[in-house]
Amino acid sequence: MDVRDRGVVVLAGGRGSRLGGVVKPGLPVGGRTMLSRVLDATAALSPRVVVGPAALTMPAGVLRTVESPPGGGPVAGAAAGLSALVRAAPGTRLVALLAGDLPMLTPAALDTLAAALDATADVDGACFVDGDGRRQLLCGVWRMPVLLAALDGLAAERGELAGASMRALFARLRVREETWAGSGVPPWFDCDTEEDLRQAETWAADNP
Repeated sequence: MDVRDRGVVVLAGGRGSRLGGVVKPGLPVGGRTMLSRVLDATAALSPRVVVGPAALTMPAGVLRTVESPPGGGPVAGAAAGLSALVRAAPGTRLVALLAGDLPMLTPAALDTLAAALDATADVDGACFVDGDGRRQLLCGVWRMPVLLAALDGLAAERGELAGASMRALFARLRVREETWAGSGVPPWFDCDTEEDLRQAETWAADNP
């Protein structure tokens, strides 16, 4: 697939309450911040938009925005990121919507999702599921027009997107679930706790 068809929105805000209130994507794993690792995994895609505070360090060429209102949650963040992406590249066909704390994400994982979506005409997106069958909604690739329409519909229903749940958003979409069959660490692994960070450090040592 031509990667020029694909943009990226990374949600890098949040309170990080289980890690002492820090901005999680700015924490290091294997000598690089988790946000840096996510951006490295998406380096071939464009445009890339990070939704998060100005304190986060980003490479040249990566756009940054913030949800409205600040702290409004992941759905409001997704809306802000997609709005910035559409302004930068109106013709983007697919978007990878990602959490900013996925230190083991790889280009191959994103290619797997995009290929699964392209191979299935009657779905709106594809995301990984973990070993317990839980959808990892912030490790997925989605058709841009349908995702934008779902956001508009949810906003019309609620009156605002602040505080809306990701499940409420994706309940409006037809989702293809993918089990990671590649080698190595599951790309959807995120870091919510100190234990998660320690596990990621161990994996990063073996997968630099």
